[in-house]
Amino acid sequence: MLDLLKNMGFTDWVTMILVPALLTFVVNLVYNLFFHPLAKVPGPFLARATGIVSWYYALSGRRHLWIWQQFQIYGYRVRIHPNAVVFCDPESYTDIYSTKSNVRRSKFYTAWRRNDRDRTTLNSIDVAEHAHRRKLLNVSFTEKSLRAATGFIIKHVDRWHALLVDESGSDWSAPVDFAETVDTLVFDIMGDLCFGRSFNIKEPGENPLKVVPHNIAKYTQFQNPLARSPFLDFIVWLQPRGLEQILEVVTPPAVKQYFKFVHDSVTDRITLQAEQAQKPESERRQDMFYFLFEARDPDTGLPAYKETDIRAEANLLIIAGSDTTAISLTGIIFYLTGNPRPYEKLVKEIRTTFASVEDIVHGPKLLGCQYLKACIDEGMRLTPVVPSELSREVLPGGITIKGEYYPPGTIVGSANWASSRNPDVYPDADVFRPERWIVDEAAGVTKADVALVRSNFHPFASGPGNCVGKNLAMTELMITLARTLHRMDVRREPGSTEGAGAPELGWGARDDKQFHLYDAYISLRHGPRVQFRKRTA
Repeated sequence: MLDLLKNMGFTDWVTMILVPALLTFVVNLVYNLFFHPLAKVPGPFLARATGIVSWYYALSGRRHLWIWQQFQIYGYRVRIHPNAVVFCDPESYTDIYSTKSNVRRSKFYTAWRRNDRDRTTLNSIDVAEHAHRRKLLNVSFTEKSLRAATGFIIKHVDRWHALLVDESGSDWSAPVDFAETVDTLVFDIMGDLCFGRSFNIKEPGENPLKVVPHNIAKYTQFQNPLARSPFLDFIVWLQPRGLEQILEVVTPPAVKQYFKFVHDSVTDRITLQAEQAQKPESERRQDMFYFLFEARDPDTGLPAYKETDIRAEANLLIIAGSDTTAISLTGIIFYLTGNPRPYEKLVKEIRTTFASVEDIVHGPKLLGCQYLKACIDEGMRLTPVVPSELSREVLPGGITIKGEYYPPGTIVGSANWASSRNPDVYPDADVFRPERWIVDEAAGVTKADVALVRSNFHPFASGPGNCVGKNLAMTELMITLARTLHRMDVRREPGSTEGAGAPELGWGARDDKQFHLYDAYISLRHGPRVQFRKRTA
C-alpha cells in the first residue's frame, strides 16, 4: 500500500498520516458491523457501519423520511447509527422517556450551545441541572400567566383577520402561503408575550424584522447537521477549546442577524422591566418575561433567574413560542382545507357553540369543544413539530426497552414522524380522521381505541423533557382556530398543490394528501396556499 501511495505521488509524511487514518477507519467499520454491542440490532448496512449516513440525511432535510423507510424494512427498532437505535412503538416510548427511565439528554443538545454561558433548559444534559432549570421555568408558566397571555393572543388574532379579509369584502381574498402568514401572526404574539411589544411583522409595509422567522429556519438548518454529525463527541470536546470562535466566524449572516435580534430584544425588555419596577403590580405589563423576572426559586426564595440566565433562555422561548405553534397551525389548516367533511363538522361546532366571536376566550366553553380538540390532535399527529427523535443517552446500569437490554452510552429515541404513522396504532395512518380521538361506541370508536392512540401521541413530549408551555400552546391553537373559523371561511386555492407530497419527492412523500415537511430539528414547511372570506352564513 505504501508503494502504491508513493507511485500516486503522495509524499512520505502524507503517507504516514493517510495510512493510519485509513486503517483506523477500516477497523472501526469492522468493529461496528460485527463486534459492537449493538451489532445484532437490525438496520441498513452502511448506517450500522458509520454515522455518515444519518448525517447525510440530516443535511438533506429528509432524515425523518429515511428513518420511516427503515421501519418499513426492519420493524419497530432500527440501528440508524453505529451507537444509536430508534424505535416506533408506544411501549418503547414509555421505556425511554418516562420519569424513571435511566437516560439523560444526549450530546446532541450540547452541540446547540454557542458557548459555556449559553446553558438553558433545552441544552442542559446533566440530569440534576436540567431538573433544577425545569423547576424554575415551571414557576413562570402558571394559570395566572396563562390568563394574562390570552389577551395578547386575541388582540393579534383579530388584527390578523382584519388584514386577511378587509379588502376582499365578501369575496375570496388573494391566495396566501399559510405557512408564511401564520409565521407573522405567531411571531407577533410571541413578541408581545415575551418581549413587551409586538414586532408588527404581520403589518403591511417595510419592516426589517420580517426576515426573523426566515432567519430562525436558517439557524436550525445550520445547527442541526452539526448536532447530528458523526464526529459529535469530538465537536463537543472542541467547543470550549477554540471551536466556538471558529463557528462564530463561519456562521451564516442570517443566523448572526437572528442572534443579534435575540440579544437586542432581551436588552430592551430588561430596560422596560426596570422602568416598571416602581409601578403597582396591577399596572405592570404581565407578559412571560414579567413572570420570569418575578419568579422565585421555590427552594431559596431568591429570584429564580439572573440576567445571564434570562438571556440564555430567550432563544428557547422564541423558537418554542413561535415556530412550534406555527408549525402545528399550518398542518391543521392543510388537512382541514383538504378534507371537506371534517372542515364542515368543525365549523358547525364552533359557530353553534359561540354566539359571537367575542365569546371565544380561554375557558370551559372553549375547552369543551370536543371536535376542535380532536382536529388539533389529529393535525399535530400528522405534523409533528420535531419530526425525528429526541435523543437520549443510556446511563450506567443500562436500560431495558421492550424487553431488550441496551448498554450504557447507547443513544436511543422514538422517531416522531414515523411513530405518528405506525399502522399498528393507526390502521388508516395517512388519513386525517379526527373522530379517532373521540369515544363513540355507535361509530365503532371504543375507549380502548382512544387509549391506544393516546398512548402513542406525545406532541409536547413526555417525562422530564416535556414542553413546559404546552397549556399556553394549546390555548393559542384553540383560540386562533376557533376565532378564524367563526369569523371566516377558508379554502385551498383551487388547483394549488403547494405543501403537498408529490411523486418526485420519493418514498414516504408521494401522497398529495400529506403535508410535506423538511427536517431541521424542527419541521420546516411551505404552503398550503389558501384563501379567506368573511363568513357567508
